[in-house]
Amino acid sequence: MGLGLHGGGLASAGFLLKRGAEITVTDLRDEKTLKPSIEELDKICIKSGYKPVRYVLGRHEIEDFKNADMVVKNPGVKPDSPFLHASKRVETDLSLFLSESPARLFAVTGTKGKSGTSSALHWILSHNRKSGHAFLGGNITISPLSFLDELTEDDDVVLEFSSFQLGDVKGRIKQDKSPLLKPSAAVLTAIMADHLDRYPSMNEYIDDKRNIYRGQDKSCVTVAGDDSWGKSFLSETKGQPLIISDKSDLHSALGSGKSGGWIGKDGVGFARIIPQHKTSLPENSQYGFPAASGAAEDITVLVPQQLIVPGEHQRKNLLGAALAAFSLGVSAETIRNALSSYKGIEHRIEFFHQADGISFYNDSAATIPEAAAACIEALSAKAHLILVTGGTDKNLDFSPIAKAAKLAKHIILLAGTGSEKLTRLLGEEKIPYSGPFDDIDKAVKCALEKASNGDIIALSPGCASFGMFLNEFDRGRKWKEAVLRLS
Repeated sequence: MGLGLHGGGLASAGFLLKRGAEITVTDLRDEKTLKPSIEELDKICIKSGYKPVRYVLGRHEIEDFKNADMVVKNPGVKPDSPFLHASKRVETDLSLFLSESPARLFAVTGTKGKSGTSSALHWILSHNRKSGHAFLGGNITISPLSFLDELTEDDDVVLEFSSFQLGDVKGRIKQDKSPLLKPSAAVLTAIMADHLDRYPSMNEYIDDKRNIYRGQDKSCVTVAGDDSWGKSFLSETKGQPLIISDKSDLHSALGSGKSGGWIGKDGVGFARIIPQHKTSLPENSQYGFPAASGAAEDITVLVPQQLIVPGEHQRKNLLGAALAAFSLGVSAETIRNALSSYKGIEHRIEFFHQADGISFYNDSAATIPEAAAACIEALSAKAHLILVTGGTDKNLDFSPIAKAAKLAKHIILLAGTGSEKLTRLLGEEKIPYSGPFDDIDKAVKCALEKASNGDIIALSPGCASFGMFLNEFDRGRKWKEAVLRLS
């Protein structure tokens, strides 16, 4: 149910075809929109000799759901769908994966920063291999079913979870009665308002996030911030709590008896793990802080001062990844070496081109206003910034973009209901802007006209992509294509 264009539906169908299933693919979108996924699935069937897939497109038929032995739903489908209620058994690609995976699991969620944290954690674990391999999947657009058959007990898997995906596994158990989702380490990144077009309130949205640690026990670790949401997560988890602190010194960050990490004033990321939270102490820190438990070895450096990825918010994400890896046995030296070479991921403040002295960034995954504001702050600290922003509203507050926009040289808006909100706010702040433009080429041309040698041009929408684009990844790719053509 929901073939989609991100690969999850495709991977699920391929996985089940390999096991001899008869597949019906049904999607509300038509054949033209889904053409890339349909062509790829048909190739799989022809190449491997599987039974042909039956397609029901542009609609759903209730009889298909009543007659199916199993329905595998796309995470975007709401759980109250009457089609799901008519089904005998409902699964997702992640529930199928979790029921069979033998690997150690690291799970990451949050509103913003979860993809960067997941990617950085995978990067660290890939540098820490005496045996086995590290794999990355989930909401980051890689279905873990694509590598399930390769996994052994020596492997590590990092899964990024959206709130929708976590809601789909709530309360689920395996055949042995153990929790379906029980990550050895769960990391929760920054929590902000999002998806309020689907959830009636923040409480329901956050309740789905809480599922990431609800199956844990004292053998596991939970990493979260020290804001009000993070404190609530850490207070109720059965895993060992590790704090990502906003404070810049040991005493303020952790006080006495708490484990976690903080970013110092020089940008270095530190950790203190109290011995009962870790089987062996980390190596001695060059900074020589007095530790609350009386041992200098309790403090170590995990995040180096020099990083490739920009932005102070990125340091906190890297610290969260580092704490998860460190608490489960990865050495601080391995973590520091890995993070010093980490380049980030596509669509997240991604530097991708330079022409005529102008640097171009793609931050299309900034789908809420707070994420766009963080991008503005990170890039405007480097040079004059021309910002391309706006798009479709998800019933969110756009004042964070309007406030941060004062740091930019010029604002260019893409068409959409979110931009309609933004124009009013920018007008109140007396911030000049161009647009809204309903064509990405027009936005790029306008940005080039406004920019000078040494400036930065960045796409950071702070909005959903629906309307002009298929999704945020399609938006990012089309942005990069237009920049490369026109610059």
